[in-house]
This record gives sequence, C-alpha cells and structure tokens, in this order.
Amino acid sequence: MNLEPWQWAIAVGAALLVGISKTGVSGLGMLAVVVFTLVIPSTKQSTGIVLPLLIMGDAMAVASYRRHTRWSYLWRLFPWTALGVLLGYLALGRIDDRQARVLIGGIVCAMVAMHVWRKQRTVKLSAGASKVVPVPAIAGRPEAAGSESAPPPQPSENPEAEHPVWFAPLIGVLAGFTTLVSNAAGPLMAIYLLAMGLPKMEFMGTGAVFFMLLNWFKVPFMVHLGLITGQSFTFNLLLAPAVILGTFIGRWLLQRIDQRLFEWLALLLSAAAGIKLLL
Repeated sequence: MNLEPWQWAIAVGAALLVGISKTGVSGLGMLAVVVFTLVIPSTKQSTGIVLPLLIMGDAMAVASYRRHTRWSYLWRLFPWTALGVLLGYLALGRIDDRQARVLIGGIVCAMVAMHVWRKQRTVKLSAGASKVVPVPAIAGRPEAAGSESAPPPQPSENPEAEHPVWFAPLIGVLAGFTTLVSNAAGPLMAIYLLAMGLPKMEFMGTGAVFFMLLNWFKVPFMVHLGLITGQSFTFNLLLAPAVILGTFIGRWLLQRIDQRLFEWLALLLSAAAGIKLLL
C-alpha cells in the first residue's frame, strides 16, 4: 500500500492499540478501528485490513488468559453470534459506510444505556434491601426478641439468571452482525461481560477466546467479499510487530488496573466508540 509517512505512523499506532486492547483495556479495540479509518477511509475496506491484526492479538491474548475463560457464558452466545455474522454478510452488500456506522453506533449506545440503567436499578434495590427493620417480639417466640428482618439477599451466583432470556441471544446476534460489518463487536461484548459481573482476568480470558473463534469464523466471508487480499495481508505482516508489542504493554497495564477502574474504562470507552460512530 502506498502510504505517506504520517499515515504509516497512524497505522502503527492503531496496530499498537489493537494489541493493548486484546490483553489490557478492551475498549481500546474500537478506538483502533476508528483510527484505521483515518488511513483507510472506507469503513468496509478497513474491516479487511483490521481483521488479521485482530486475529494476531487474539492469539496472544488466548495464550495469556485462556485458563481464566468462563465457557458457560460463551456457549450461550456462539449460535446467535454465527447467525449475526450471516446477517452481516447479507447486509454488507446492501448498506453503505454511513448507514453501517449510524446503525452500529446506535446499537452500541443503546446497549450502554441499558447496562447503566440496570446497574443503577440493582444498586437501588440492594440499598433498599439492606435497610434493617426491627421485628417486635412475639409471645412464645423468645428468639424473636431483638431479632431483625432477614438479611439482604446475596448476589446471585448466576448473573445470567438476573437478565431476561433474550439478553444473551440479542448480544450474540448484534455482536456477530456488527463484527462483520465494521469489527465493532468489542463494545457489545464488553457490555455482556460487565453484565455478567466477571472479574477482570475472567473478563479478558472469556473475551479472548470468544473473539479468536469469532474472527476466524469471519475470514472466509471477508475473503469472499474481497476485503482480505494478498496486498492487504502484506500490509498486516508489516504491522504485526506493533500488535505483538501492544499485547505486552496490555498485560503490563492489566496487572496495575483496579477492578472498578477497569469496569468504568470498558464502559466509558464503549460509549465513546458508539458516539463516535454516530457522529
């Protein structure tokens, strides 16, 4: 590819962000996709450029975090995600770049808003349940004297059960669709994993395996659409060292990020990505 020096600098920086997002701060992956559009203006063409770089990062992430994978959360997504990829494949030839960006940006922003609303609602319910209400003593039941109301319910061991039955299928279909159209499934997967309440290491391990399988599944479709070519793959190989370096930086960062900060970064970066696509 014939690029100016400043375009090469942007491309290397974006490849570095791909690596960091795969092993450190997942929300940066969408930022990398957006940065690549500064070098490859076509959203569709940039998906073919970015996908092999994402696969390189996936391999490093799986090697680092595979033992933390929570497979039970992935099995709920895989069939629906495959359906979403097929829908994206059918839609890619029928929508233009602008329509793709607006559609995906709207989906991401809506899912972020829903996650924040559910999180705030859960906090309010927990606060109400934690209030202690004294229970008056009842004759014949001395143990009741001085007793209090039942302790507040403990967090569920199965967070999936706290969400509607359509939640995982919806995320799966949307993730499959958006990832084929513009490699923008990262924010949606982040919202799903945050909703499941996974610690950061399990968040990264589960996400790494999910995206490794998903991205390899997409390759034949992208080749058939002419978005991955010999020329684009040569470009990928030139950027591969930046991706690998980014994965080591990401691992270093993850060890130093507090769990609460990690969750907020993932959520805020997802919202920023959605707004950027809308604008």
